[in-house]
Amino acid sequence: MPTYDYKCISCNYTFEFFQSMKDEPLTTCPKCGGQLKRLIGPGAGSIFKGNGFYQTDYKNNSSNSNSKTSTKNNTKSESSVKEAVA
Repeated sequence: MPTYDYKCISCNYTFEFFQSMKDEPLTTCPKCGGQLKRLIGPGAGSIFKGNGFYQTDYKNNSSNSNSKTSTKNNTKSESSVKEAVA
């Protein structure tokens, strides 16, 4: 369930309220009884868990695998060129 931010139009009182998305927005200020406006908040930030989210996690592996792949591709292309010429 999300937390919504509300601001009173009369007294500028700002507060958060924890409610379901299906619930109707609050309309009266708990301090002065004035009219409330629901604010659009930034929401919760993304949470990244596990490996692979940092530059250093795969830095060594990716550079090694790229060089191995390029070496294999060069070897294959050279052998296919030799077969085509012969």
